[in-house]
Amino acid sequence: MTSPLFPGPSATRRALFKSAGKATAVLAAAALTLSACSTGPAASTSDASASSSSSSQFPVTIKHAFGETTIKEQPKRVVTISWASDDIAIALGVVPVGVPKVDWGGNDKGSTPWKDEALEKLGAGFGSEKAPVQFSEADGINFTEIAKLNPDVILGTFSGLEEADYKKLTEIAPVVAYSEVAFGTPWQESTTVIGKALGKEAEATKLIADTEATIKDKAGKYPQIAGKTFIYGNVDPATPDYNGVYTAYDSRPRLLSLLGMKLAPVVEKASAGSKEFFIPWSAEKSNELEADVFVTWVADPATATAIKADPLLGQIPAIKNGSFVTDSDKSLSLAVSASTPLSLPWALDTVLPQLGKAADAVSK
Repeated sequence: MTSPLFPGPSATRRALFKSAGKATAVLAAAALTLSACSTGPAASTSDASASSSSSSQFPVTIKHAFGETTIKEQPKRVVTISWASDDIAIALGVVPVGVPKVDWGGNDKGSTPWKDEALEKLGAGFGSEKAPVQFSEADGINFTEIAKLNPDVILGTFSGLEEADYKKLTEIAPVVAYSEVAFGTPWQESTTVIGKALGKEAEATKLIADTEATIKDKAGKYPQIAGKTFIYGNVDPATPDYNGVYTAYDSRPRLLSLLGMKLAPVVEKASAGSKEFFIPWSAEKSNELEADVFVTWVADPATATAIKADPLLGQIPAIKNGSFVTDSDKSLSLAVSASTPLSLPWALDTVLPQLGKAADAVSK
């Protein structure tokens, strides 16, 4: 298994989520000194006023894949499951009391560079007194540790949560699940929903606008990528069962589309009527994967060499055109695969030069 974010049908993705630690092929912060959602020192006068204003928005009801969740009062103790929800809460100025460790693509703190930076700014970096408690999701949802944290709300807008687990979590606290498709909620929607759940709707709207403006500004420095067709796939001759392409429901193609690129017609056609994030693709049909640029994560540079030398996968048109993009940086793949307002600006400083170089090869 080489792809970090569960290539294969949604059921496969959820199964892998449950066995993440054993497979080591999974992706995957709590007190804020002056936050209305803090378990630390009392808020300042201005923050207390903001808290009062936010509290007036409650109760709120949020619809999701498993029904509706009503949050009666502004949460003070927030716990997140899976990945990405904690990034968004932190970006909104709310430090959760508990977050899952980043088992795949994380650093020695079980975190990420972008999360660490944001937490440090809030005075709650890991290792400090005000840091979130981290719990493992190596064997699936950690109900025991979550219950110990006595949360007011549990956020899982980007997750593989199953209904049985959802029901079990609701016995601990109100749960905000994904809207429709497991691991398929766009970061903008997650930000909106989490903002509502935390009484931070105005802040969420601004965060989305600011993040999109940052993305647009960064992309503007690489005009050659605009309008180029792309395929974001997962290919490796050593694991043919996991070869395939990501659809418009996945975070990766969504990002490239936001950058001004266009999902290749062959993928658009193949995914018509489907809500899967990933479509298996036989290596025998590699020559049909027509696109200006093809992007894939690889386990190591040797895998990239093997793909290009493979008699079947080597027929991918972008390989012949010199516009085949590979990267083995797990943190980078995590940043794009589980996109958040914190991870994307960090990732684009590497992603955009890669795409720009590939686009230049197409234009020659």
